[in-house]
Amino acid sequence: MIIKSYLTWYAIFDNIPFWQPLLTEVPFVWLIFCFIERFAHKRKIGYYMIANLVITIVFFAAIMYYKYYGVIVTYHALAQVNQVTSVNSSVFSLLAPYYLLIFVDVIVLSVYYIQRRIRQKKQGSRSNITLPRIGKRTAVVIFAFSALLTLYNIWPNRASMNELNQAESMGILNYEAYMIAADKPSDPVPADQITQDKINELKGFSADQPAISTYWDAAKGRNVIIIQMESFQNFLVGLHIDGKEITPNLNKLAKESLYFPHFYQQVGQGNTSDAEFVVNSSYYIPARGASSQIYAGYEVPSLAKLLDQYGYNTTTFHTNKVEFWNRKEMYAALGFGKYYDMDFFGNEDAVAFAASDEVLYKKTSEELKSLQDTDKPFYSQVISMSAHHPYHLPESKYKMELPARYENTLVGDYIRAQNYADYELGIFIDQLKDNGVWDNSLIVLYGDHLGLPLYSLEEDDRVLMKEIFGRDYTRADMMNIPLIISAPGATHGARIDQLGGQADIVPTVASLLGISMDDYIHFGQDLLNGHSNLLPERYYLPSGSLITEEGMFIPGSDYEDGTRYPLPLIEETADPSFVSALNPPPDALKEAGKNINKGTVSKDKYDRALELLHLSDSYVTQLPKR
Repeated sequence: MIIKSYLTWYAIFDNIPFWQPLLTEVPFVWLIFCFIERFAHKRKIGYYMIANLVITIVFFAAIMYYKYYGVIVTYHALAQVNQVTSVNSSVFSLLAPYYLLIFVDVIVLSVYYIQRRIRQKKQGSRSNITLPRIGKRTAVVIFAFSALLTLYNIWPNRASMNELNQAESMGILNYEAYMIAADKPSDPVPADQITQDKINELKGFSADQPAISTYWDAAKGRNVIIIQMESFQNFLVGLHIDGKEITPNLNKLAKESLYFPHFYQQVGQGNTSDAEFVVNSSYYIPARGASSQIYAGYEVPSLAKLLDQYGYNTTTFHTNKVEFWNRKEMYAALGFGKYYDMDFFGNEDAVAFAASDEVLYKKTSEELKSLQDTDKPFYSQVISMSAHHPYHLPESKYKMELPARYENTLVGDYIRAQNYADYELGIFIDQLKDNGVWDNSLIVLYGDHLGLPLYSLEEDDRVLMKEIFGRDYTRADMMNIPLIISAPGATHGARIDQLGGQADIVPTVASLLGISMDDYIHFGQDLLNGHSNLLPERYYLPSGSLITEEGMFIPGSDYEDGTRYPLPLIEETADPSFVSALNPPPDALKEAGKNINKGTVSKDKYDRALELLHLSDSYVTQLPKR
């Protein structure tokens, strides 16, 4: 147990004191062993084996979950077990061989006892191994001592905001037990107290800022096409490696469109499905679990329902099975009129775990043309999937040759996969232009979530990322995704320095369409009206984290020992000709973005971010049930 504790801590935590795993993990193990000694009169070996296996699985799950999400696993993740088979390649790609050492004793002892039982049967012997029993007094003393140490580890750290710090201070096993015993939702704010004025006040809107953007109703009556790019991070926009342009089609689109470089993901445990939920609803993800599972039973206000009131057909396109991440129920909650999944796309030309982007875009473009021919506007969300972790693209899909130093690295595989995704995106854009859909549409494109987790990178990957950025790769870089908005003929190339997040897409699209949000409680804002912004974050960052124009803030135990991280600037990675090709945005938008990275993130904003999350949780969970 001691060895397993140290192996787990080494994989997750940095610069730990040598004594800390002993002080935090061993007392919990002793508690379990004391129960076995006190109550297991027979088959004691079997109970010890079961306890060993359960604790080993908890440690192993903690390692793997951290490598994928950067957080400590809790019992809530059991709801994800049925998704593991669909993403098993991602799981195995994170598996360092030495992690498996944690199971060595389980395997060896299991083989030994099985072989021993076989020999006994052959010899007609039924003798069992007997272990000496420790005395009741000894067991009570050890149990009491262990219980005191366990409480000593848990009690002072209950209020810590940062779950990673909390698990390190408590110990992983103590943290898991504490989450089961003490994890309960806070009391919701009464629905009648949740108003748009209250939300705007918490977000920091001031009366002297414009209420309506200069782009109000610029795309009135147009189709709406929202393209969600799998694992697409902002540093790819304008990126060249050894003179090779990585995403030429997306770069061209960004130069011709409204491009938001200071845009951030707001997803959690549900990853891609969370992005679909947040982008379509303008609500934050739940505190625990995937939004597609936690919120699917509610009648959720959404962009699809809003546009349905204006006569839009509403559809969503995703090449995987609709049951994956409970999407069938989520789409019903969001009010989509029709979904297209694997039954429509088939499983031909599979990449990752569904049909390729080539198939997605070809069949979708044909269907969008059919929708346009109905003489009703449509809203369609299109989910790209081929650049999914671990980015093992078939060689037949390679569209670029990587420099030798990028071969056989996660960063290299990621760049090659995104180069392919960009190639197919370019074909899709051409198809929509050829069939007449493009010029009649408002197009919104964004990344769904990060692709290169900081905590999953090997040393050679970190070196490559430092080469790309010219500095160390940070959490702020990791969370930064692009947003591009185009309404051909109505918008023109402009870089918008406004800070934004995925919850802002609904009000921004509504503004461009000239549709009022007055009767729609929402937590995003129109990114084209020049307001400052405040982005609460969850899951991929510890609770209490937020992003403002002043930077990214991550709390420690609370605000006082938290840390501010500067936001990445586009000039650091983009080709200079790309930046200069974009026109300056209107004055209000320039004003909103000019203070990027200036100042500290205040305690007031920290408190307001937490309250916004609580209001969102309260509002959604008090919506009518479906």
